[in-house]
Amino acid sequence: VQLQASGGGLVQTGGSLRLSCKASGRDFSTYTMAWFRQAPGKERNFVALITWNSSRIDYADSVKGRFTISRDDAKNTVDLQMNYLKPEDTAVYFCAGQALDSDGKKTSSYKYWGQGTLVTVSS
Repeated sequence: VQLQASGGGLVQTGGSLRLSCKASGRDFSTYTMAWFRQAPGKERNFVALITWNSSRIDYADSVKGRFTISRDDAKNTVDLQMNYLKPEDTAVYFCAGQALDSDGKKTSSYKYWGQGTLVTVSS
């Protein structure tokens, strides 16, 4: 399985971006998918997850009410709509797939990772 993230870029504070992660392979619809982010010099942190049937959607407290995760199993994609962006949202964003545990909020929770896409929010 390969994950390809796209949609990053430079945006002003208060702006919006939509990230997309395209997955190869036939089993995408069975995977929990997630987004993580890593700011310069910091560890990679959980942002959002969505289970295979969308029964569980979870967000980091720092993005609740501003970010929305969604999936389209027909297209093998998982998107992250980011609104009201802040400078502290600046990071490389990674998509991850196939949860290995029920937590889903640790980097060790996922088997597959995309290459990351850079989001820069200017003040």
